[in-house]
Amino acid sequence: MTIGHMLNTFGKISIPIIKLGFAQKYSPLFAKVSTFQKAMAKKRGNDAAKSGNSSSEKGEPASKKLKSNSVQEKTSSTEASETFHSEAVTNSGEKWNFKIVSWNINGLRAWLQNDGHSIIAKEDPDVICLQETKCSKDKIPEAALNVPGYKSYFMSAEKEGYAGVAVYSKVAPLSIAYGVSDGEHDKEGRAITLKFEDFYLVTAYVPNSGRGLVTLDKRLNWDAIFLKYLQELDKEKPVIMCGDLNVSHHEIDLANPKTNRKNAGFTQEERDGFTKLLEAGFVDSFRHFYPKKENAYTFWTYMRNARAKNVGWRLDYFVVSERFKESLCDSLIRSWVMGSDHCPITLLIHTKMARSS
Repeated sequence: MTIGHMLNTFGKISIPIIKLGFAQKYSPLFAKVSTFQKAMAKKRGNDAAKSGNSSSEKGEPASKKLKSNSVQEKTSSTEASETFHSEAVTNSGEKWNFKIVSWNINGLRAWLQNDGHSIIAKEDPDVICLQETKCSKDKIPEAALNVPGYKSYFMSAEKEGYAGVAVYSKVAPLSIAYGVSDGEHDKEGRAITLKFEDFYLVTAYVPNSGRGLVTLDKRLNWDAIFLKYLQELDKEKPVIMCGDLNVSHHEIDLANPKTNRKNAGFTQEERDGFTKLLEAGFVDSFRHFYPKKENAYTFWTYMRNARAKNVGWRLDYFVVSERFKESLCDSLIRSWVMGSDHCPITLLIHTKMARSS
């Protein structure tokens, strides 16, 4: 994340090139959050008003008194009790059998140090997608390459410490593609696509418009290219797209909409781009289940104790093809999980593909 986003704007960044890792074994990190993670969470809570992450790309909405949740269309025991268990089913009553997690980790090495990778053992996802890895392919830590039961796929930026995405999958994909077939954007390592039997899975780290909107044109160029890319995939089979999309679509999706209309992530141009994506035949899975749920955010700046006050933005999404809606069981925000300035999000679906043990 950049200084821009910590000061009421946010500007992100990215990466290209590919790296394949092979899963080995490590011990699952179940149960309680580690002592170190608790200490880090406490430190962020106590010190956030004094300091921020100097590498952050996001800007913070101004603090305000938040309204309590008034409407929740779908009751989620998962979030209420801070457990990873779910009995969610499709509209036709079929229980979920495939889990995908997405998380902007704000640096792979910091994520490991902060015990963020314990999410893998706790969630036990079939696939986990990471954004903003900030790590070149030759500097990826061994612990990140070798995760038990998973194969790993990395796309790093040419610029060290910038953007980057990764995917861990229990299920071997039919094929893998890196980037969106655009030279400039692919230099920044913004997307990986895995082709599975039932769907395409795309994880993306969308360019940030930057402090003062200095890269808004670049962002809008990405939106057009990325939409076309997703539409081409959708012609063949349904698409699940996830990641940090760097936009809060509606006023309900951030704590302070009025003070952020000219800031990156909530400009009319960016919001219109997301609307255009949905109008092209895609669905925001979270709003599909929770159209009126308030105070549901996925990013909080480290400054001003924003996370403790829940002064945040919903920037992370699972967007799916319209025709894939009947396979959806739930779309969840794991807001209590620490390890980054974003929290993980989880999609539960029912698919013909068998869960890997």
